Amino acid sequence: METGIGRFCVHNVFTVTRSTTTGEAAALMRKHHVGALVVVEETRDGTVPVGLVTDRDIVVEVVAPGLSAQAVKVGEIVQRPVVTIPEDAGYAETVRHMSVNGVRRMPVVDARGALVGLITIDDILHQLAAPLLALAELAGTERHYEIGTRP
Repeated sequence: METGIGRFCVHNVFTVTRSTTTGEAAALMRKHHVGALVVVEETRDGTVPVGLVTDRDIVVEVVAPGLSAQAVKVGEIVQRPVVTIPEDAGYAETVRHMSVNGVRRMPVVDARGALVGLITIDDILHQLAAPLLALAELAGTERHYEIGTRP
């Protein structure tokens, strides 16, 4: 995992179950200032992600049609199977997996499928920003070095 995406993902992930009401999920998102929660099930292998619920899901599926957030369960609005990534996957594999599946966030799992964390496109951009900035500054650094060594 030393160089895998598991090293960079957010490990403090907020979770709910399918039986959590969307109102409870929304309150949890507000309390922790997050836009998504991992939907999990407890198995013999640990806490396994089975879905993601976002603030947008709640707005589109519950609020907009005028449904009761206390009556609608998270499991009723989770639209598609969760897309996960192994904790030892690299950046390129993670980005490809996100792109192919059309997702901006993915639960990171261990070899047994248990939840390790959550990786988002923002996390990846943050990790890649410094190396990209260093590349962008390379021409100026090279010019500065040449001026100092070849007057």
